[in-house]
Amino acid sequence: MIVRLQTEPFEPGALLTDFCRGRSETGAVVSFTGIARASAGATQALELEAYPGFTDAEIGRIAEAARTRFGLDDLMIAHRIGRIAPGEAIVFVATAAAHRREAFEAADHLMDYLKSRAPFWKKEHGPDGARWIEPTARDLADAERWD
Repeated sequence: MIVRLQTEPFEPGALLTDFCRGRSETGAVVSFTGIARASAGATQALELEAYPGFTDAEIGRIAEAARTRFGLDDLMIAHRIGRIAPGEAIVFVATAAAHRREAFEAADHLMDYLKSRAPFWKKEHGPDGARWIEPTARDLADAERWD
Protein backbone atom coordinates (compact mmCIF):
# COMPACT_ATOMS: atom_id res chain seq x y z
CA MET A 1 0.00 0.00 0.00
CA ILE A 2 1.34 3.40 -0.98
CA VAL A 3 -0.03 6.74 0.22
CA ARG A 4 1.94 9.70 -1.07
CA LEU A 5 1.42 13.45 -0.75
CA GLN A 6 3.63 15.46 -3.08
CA THR A 7 4.15 18.95 -4.43
CA GLU A 8 5.65 17.74 -7.71
CA PRO A 9 3.44 16.86 -10.70
CA PHE A 10 3.06 13.16 -11.49
CA GLU A 11 2.29 11.17 -14.62
CA PRO A 12 -0.80 9.00 -13.99
CA GLY A 13 0.03 6.59 -16.81
CA ALA A 14 3.47 5.88 -15.36
CA LEU A 15 1.98 5.37 -11.90
CA LEU A 16 -0.57 2.91 -13.30
CA THR A 17 2.08 1.01 -15.24
CA ASP A 18 4.23 0.67 -12.12
CA PHE A 19 1.23 -0.31 -9.99
CA CYS A 20 0.23 -3.10 -12.42
CA ARG A 21 3.71 -4.55 -12.79
CA GLY A 22 4.08 -8.13 -11.54
CA ARG A 23 0.46 -8.71 -10.54
CA SER A 24 0.04 -12.32 -11.68
CA GLU A 25 -2.62 -13.09 -9.04
CA THR A 26 -4.66 -9.88 -9.33
CA GLY A 27 -7.77 -10.09 -11.49
CA ALA A 28 -8.66 -6.39 -11.60
CA VAL A 29 -6.98 -3.02 -11.31
CA VAL A 30 -9.10 0.12 -11.28
CA SER A 31 -7.62 3.60 -11.40
CA PHE A 32 -8.95 7.12 -11.15
CA THR A 33 -7.17 10.37 -11.97
CA GLY A 34 -8.60 13.71 -10.87
CA ILE A 35 -7.53 16.72 -12.95
CA ALA A 36 -7.73 20.41 -12.02
CA ARG A 37 -10.36 22.24 -14.07
CA ALA A 38 -10.08 25.77 -15.40
CA SER A 39 -13.86 26.24 -15.04
CA ALA A 40 -14.05 28.47 -18.12
CA GLY A 41 -11.30 30.75 -16.82
CA ALA A 42 -12.70 31.10 -13.29
CA THR A 43 -9.86 29.00 -11.87
CA GLN A 44 -6.28 29.98 -12.61
CA ALA A 45 -4.84 27.67 -9.96
CA LEU A 46 -5.92 25.37 -7.18
CA GLU A 47 -4.01 25.30 -3.93
CA LEU A 48 -4.16 22.40 -1.48
CA GLU A 49 -2.77 22.58 2.02
CA ALA A 50 -2.10 19.60 4.28
CA TYR A 51 -0.41 18.92 7.59
CA PRO A 52 2.46 16.52 6.91
CA GLY A 53 2.36 13.60 9.30
CA PHE A 54 -1.32 14.16 10.03
CA THR A 55 -3.00 14.29 6.62
CA ASP A 56 -1.03 11.35 5.23
CA ALA A 57 -1.62 9.31 8.43
CA GLU A 58 -5.39 9.91 8.21
CA ILE A 59 -5.45 8.95 4.54
CA GLY A 60 -3.37 5.87 5.38
CA ARG A 61 -5.87 4.89 8.09
CA ILE A 62 -8.79 5.09 5.65
CA ALA A 63 -6.78 3.31 2.96
CA GLU A 64 -6.01 0.41 5.30
CA ALA A 65 -9.68 0.19 6.30
CA ALA A 66 -10.64 0.12 2.58
CA ARG A 67 -8.11 -2.61 1.90
CA THR A 68 -9.73 -4.76 4.58
CA ARG A 69 -13.33 -3.82 3.77
CA PHE A 70 -13.05 -4.59 0.05
CA GLY A 71 -10.51 -7.43 0.27
CA LEU A 72 -7.94 -5.60 -1.84
CA ASP A 73 -4.61 -7.05 -2.88
CA ASP A 74 -3.13 -3.55 -2.86
CA LEU A 75 -3.84 0.13 -3.37
CA MET A 76 -2.08 3.35 -4.18
CA ILE A 77 -2.98 6.97 -3.53
CA ALA A 78 -0.88 9.85 -4.88
CA HIS A 79 -2.23 13.30 -4.01
CA ARG A 80 -0.83 16.69 -4.92
CA ILE A 81 -0.48 19.47 -2.41
CA GLY A 82 0.61 23.03 -3.07
CA ARG A 83 -0.28 25.01 -6.19
CA ILE A 84 -1.81 23.06 -9.09
CA ALA A 85 -2.51 24.48 -12.55
CA PRO A 86 -5.59 23.60 -14.62
CA GLY A 87 -4.95 20.43 -16.60
CA GLU A 88 -2.57 18.96 -14.02
CA ALA A 89 -3.41 15.78 -12.15
CA ILE A 90 -4.45 16.35 -8.53
CA VAL A 91 -5.07 12.81 -7.37
CA PHE A 92 -4.40 9.26 -8.53
CA VAL A 93 -6.04 6.25 -6.91
CA ALA A 94 -5.45 2.66 -7.97
CA THR A 95 -6.94 -0.45 -6.41
CA ALA A 96 -6.04 -4.08 -7.08
CA ALA A 97 -8.35 -6.98 -6.22
CA ALA A 98 -9.15 -10.50 -7.27
CA HIS A 99 -12.38 -9.29 -8.91
CA ARG A 100 -13.54 -6.09 -10.62
CA ARG A 101 -16.49 -5.21 -8.35
CA GLU A 102 -14.28 -4.92 -5.27
CA ALA A 103 -11.67 -2.89 -7.17
CA PHE A 104 -14.32 -0.48 -8.53
CA GLU A 105 -16.09 -0.06 -5.20
CA ALA A 106 -12.86 0.49 -3.29
CA ALA A 107 -11.68 3.18 -5.75
CA ASP A 108 -15.07 4.90 -5.55
CA HIS A 109 -15.05 4.72 -1.74
CA LEU A 110 -11.52 6.14 -1.51
CA MET A 111 -12.30 9.01 -3.88
CA ASP A 112 -15.46 9.91 -1.95
CA TYR A 113 -13.36 10.09 1.21
CA LEU A 114 -10.57 12.11 -0.42
CA LYS A 115 -13.03 14.55 -1.98
CA SER A 116 -15.07 15.31 1.14
CA ARG A 117 -13.45 14.07 4.34
CA ALA A 118 -9.67 13.97 3.97
CA PRO A 119 -7.92 16.70 5.96
CA PHE A 120 -7.03 19.02 3.09
CA TRP A 121 -7.69 22.73 2.84
CA LYS A 122 -8.48 23.82 -0.72
CA LYS A 123 -8.27 27.29 -2.17
CA GLU A 124 -9.21 28.36 -5.68
CA HIS A 125 -7.33 31.26 -7.28
CA GLY A 126 -9.09 33.16 -10.06
CA PRO A 127 -9.38 36.56 -11.71
CA ASP A 128 -11.53 37.82 -8.81
CA GLY A 129 -9.07 36.66 -6.12
CA ALA A 130 -8.88 33.57 -3.95
CA ARG A 131 -11.62 31.65 -2.16
CA TRP A 132 -11.68 28.61 0.08
CA ILE A 133 -13.51 25.57 -1.32
CA GLU A 134 -15.77 23.39 0.82
CA PRO A 135 -17.20 20.00 -0.15
CA THR A 136 -20.50 20.31 -2.00
CA ALA A 137 -23.76 18.73 -0.85
CA ARG A 138 -23.24 16.09 -3.55
CA ASP A 139 -19.71 15.34 -2.30
CA LEU A 140 -21.03 14.85 1.23
CA ALA A 141 -23.95 12.68 0.07
CA ASP A 142 -21.57 10.52 -1.98
CA ALA A 143 -19.38 9.95 1.09
CA GLU A 144 -22.36 9.14 3.32
CA ARG A 145 -23.26 6.12 1.18
CA TRP A 146 -20.31 4.27 2.70
CA ASP A 147 -21.26 4.86 6.36
